[in-house]
Amino acid sequence: MAHLTELEPPMREQIFTELFAGYRRPLTAFVMNLTGGDRHWAEDVVQETMIRAWRNVSRLDPDVESLMPWLATVARRIVIDDRRRRESRPRETGDGPLESVPVPDGMEDLLRTVVVSEALQTLSAAHREALTETVLRGRTVNEAADVLGVPVGTVKSRVYYGLKALRVALEEMGVDT
Repeated sequence: MAHLTELEPPMREQIFTELFAGYRRPLTAFVMNLTGGDRHWAEDVVQETMIRAWRNVSRLDPDVESLMPWLATVARRIVIDDRRRRESRPRETGDGPLESVPVPDGMEDLLRTVVVSEALQTLSAAHREALTETVLRGRTVNEAADVLGVPVGTVKSRVYYGLKALRVALEEMGVDT
């Protein structure tokens, strides 16, 4: 596959349409936690994250299984920058206390992501694909079945047995589930 910067604009747009469709929901859920449940702010952060992905297309590796870690890092930095900007300006009427919404440092989440990624690699490709589509990308079982080209019952079975195998793999790695 050609590198993303070498693609014609219509093809790049199609790739980013798919990127947005595939990562919008999980990224929004992640950012909602960072923004203390502020939906409007979270949507702004997701939009800015996608704009930065578009601008940094040359940094994105099309062969990476998931761009979620890169997108999450960018989104987290945007939230931190927004908080700093808010704290540096005089408080307006109606502004609530900024201290009420803690910003997690992300290290624990990063470590959890690395461990789960390693455990996912121990699963069969079929189980890993089913879990990636349903759990990581937030698709319904019906949507995952369409994407994977298998019956709904097969996706349900693969998710069930994939989660069991993932739990065993994590326990073998010393992680309590």
